[in-house]
Amino acid sequence: VRKIKDRRFTDGNVVYWMSREQRVYDNWSLIYAAESARSYKVPLCVIYCLPPEYLDSTIRQYSFKIEGLKQVQAKLHGLGIGFYLLEGYPEIEFPSFLHEVDAGLLVTDFDPIEINRRWTRRVGAEIDIAMHQVDSHNIVPCWKVAKRRISTYGTFRLRIAPWLSRFLTDLPPMNKMEIAWSIKEKETDWESALGRCRVDKTVPIVKWIGSGEDMAKKNLSNFCEKRLFSYKARSMDPLVSGQSDLSPFLHFGQLSSQRVAFEVQRTNAPTEDKAMYLDQLIVKKELADNFCRHTPDDDTTGAYPIWARRSLDEHRSDPRDHIYSLEELENAKTHDPLWNAAQTELLKTGKIHGSLRAYWAEKILEWSARPEDALSTALFMN
Repeated sequence: VRKIKDRRFTDGNVVYWMSREQRVYDNWSLIYAAESARSYKVPLCVIYCLPPEYLDSTIRQYSFKIEGLKQVQAKLHGLGIGFYLLEGYPEIEFPSFLHEVDAGLLVTDFDPIEINRRWTRRVGAEIDIAMHQVDSHNIVPCWKVAKRRISTYGTFRLRIAPWLSRFLTDLPPMNKMEIAWSIKEKETDWESALGRCRVDKTVPIVKWIGSGEDMAKKNLSNFCEKRLFSYKARSMDPLVSGQSDLSPFLHFGQLSSQRVAFEVQRTNAPTEDKAMYLDQLIVKKELADNFCRHTPDDDTTGAYPIWARRSLDEHRSDPRDHIYSLEELENAKTHDPLWNAAQTELLKTGKIHGSLRAYWAEKILEWSARPEDALSTALFMN
């Protein structure tokens, strides 16, 4: 826990601003908020602020999120916890809302992405109550592993390994609140809220995977019981279904990385399969958070290592056999059938097989006039 705004709690209710962690169980942020409410003998409510647009998100991402949040609301009500959906930007919506519900403590999630960090700073500047932040996305809190950007995979593995014995443990249950939330809630009109979002609605919604933490737990059990046992041999073969398929749930916070790692460890799958998966789940994923936290320009070519920028600059004028427009790339209209297949998979299913993601990105660079164009294209399509 970090104190974003250090204030002494005097009175009022506890409010949890749910953002990155869109689940009820195995959520350290909610656990901490509930423990705080119990210790102060006050009720607890959860708020989720739905921005009208977020980066290049489309209806595909927003609908997956909304379906999960519907389940969150129902589960919270069963535990005596209030739930409110706010529409707009946090720094605008929160001050008056927190006053309405008589908030005395605001708990929120950690997120390394600059737009989310900016919202957190602005909300903190607009309120005059305690504001605490919890990293429930990473197994080891991002600020514990390193105070600076770690540039190599091997170095990060060495830095995070000693912390795992302390943090990679089972999570406590989420129990019903002794004092239930009693302030009347406005009925949530999910469909209208989704309709008011200013996002691209032409992208087809993904059908092959359901949303929400119940579906996340079901997929986790399926992976641990079946595909984990051949993960090392099959996960990088694009012709078989050997991957975990847990990324959507992890990304939207519908599933805890800590729970996944704990359940994987408990299986009797071969050691090499478990080790390979845990390396992906812990080291690679949490290295990405370290990168974003310590790289303000993380979505620009300025974030590249010096040696990479130097190499790109040296080859700016190299002749290209093929240069494709954004429209051609988006619609998989290149000369390369393998790349087209990967892009078509992204269009139809919302994902690219893990063994082809690097190839997909590298070719965008090869077929773009400038590295800046390539990065812009990759970010847009991803």
